[in-house]
Amino acid sequence: MTMAVGDGASSGSQAEDADAARRPPTRRYEAKRNAIVRSAVEEMNRKGVRGMTLGDVAARLDLVPTAVIYYFKNKEELAAAAFLKGLDAYHAMIAAHADAPTDVARLTAFIHAYFEHARRVAEGGADPLPVFNDVRALNSAVVNTAYVDMFRRFRGLLAGPDALPRPHGNARAHLLLSQVFWIAAWHYQVEPGDYARTAERMAVILTHGVVRKGSPWPEPRPLDLARRCEGAVSSSELFLRAATCLINEEGYHGASVERISARLNVSKGAFYHHNQTKDELVVACFERTFETMWRAIHAAEQAGGTGLEVLVSTVSALIEHQMSGEAPLLRTSALTAVPEALRAGLMQRFNRISYRFASILCDGVADGSCAPVDVNVASQMISAAINAAAELHYWTPGMSPETVVQHYVRPVFEGLASPAAR
Repeated sequence: MTMAVGDGASSGSQAEDADAARRPPTRRYEAKRNAIVRSAVEEMNRKGVRGMTLGDVAARLDLVPTAVIYYFKNKEELAAAAFLKGLDAYHAMIAAHADAPTDVARLTAFIHAYFEHARRVAEGGADPLPVFNDVRALNSAVVNTAYVDMFRRFRGLLAGPDALPRPHGNARAHLLLSQVFWIAAWHYQVEPGDYARTAERMAVILTHGVVRKGSPWPEPRPLDLARRCEGAVSSSELFLRAATCLINEEGYHGASVERISARLNVSKGAFYHHNQTKDELVVACFERTFETMWRAIHAAEQAGGTGLEVLVSTVSALIEHQMSGEAPLLRTSALTAVPEALRAGLMQRFNRISYRFASILCDGVADGSCAPVDVNVASQMISAAINAAAELHYWTPGMSPETVVQHYVRPVFEGLASPAAR
């Protein structure tokens, strides 16, 4: 009898659970789920995918972690939901302007739509978009597929395949995505009331570049960016390269001491023999990247020429250096996930480089080689292009340092609406 009652209760409970699963979510459920996703986006944008914790997400909402698990079974599922929501938002912005008659019209409308969304976020009327700097660290097949679909949609904003062969189209689509994602790193310098003005100025640079109309393309001058060292590569340099590559691939938190050591096939003890802490190594990675960027700027300036010639030589040398893979530059977008105690100082160092790019652009405007564009916006866009070169090989496999100038660097300066360079 007891067994019969027990069986009946179990069957009834299972039936009730099945009925509950079939019922559409309530408004309250959806509201709470959306609040959790928004909290996750804010945490991911501060700490990266691997740095986000369910506890931190819950604390933002004054919840306990088990309350989050009721909606998402683990951190990875929550991060995937956050990325997918952001991808849906991008899809909507692209779709709203995909039928505009020209690539200039499509790109301009999209940039305005992005800044309008940012304005509504600043005023509390829309949810923030996730930063996709370390999306690969999640290793989610669903998210990766959706991201590739978004890449294709961004490529659809550009000129068609008859005007842009696939390698050029892919390189420009990656450049476009990177420019959009980089806005989050500098738009805090702009008043939300000026977002529409900034969007217009960015759209002009994005579509038509910074080269003054009628000015010839200056072939970049070769610059030697090699660090002066003798003999075999030092152990310190090997740790720098391993950490840089891992941070570029997995973000700050993905580049753990264990993973850096494993990449070099050494023990954690060996790591701490050469480095006091992981953060010390990360700072050294940024220091080397900043040093390389300054070396390129100074070498280009010493070679002389117009402001445009100096910029083209600097950017070409840095991107070719990144493509060579010998001593990669650290993606400066990794700054978004480093500990806040380190972030401010490193960001200040990076902003000085962007400030110098703006100054060189002013030289170009004065000497007539550069168009009279907003140099503050343009300098950030140049920084974004250099930063994005670390992932260019994912979208343009087989592209060599010798061809990267024609496919990738020239659109930075001549605009995404320019003809493909031959």
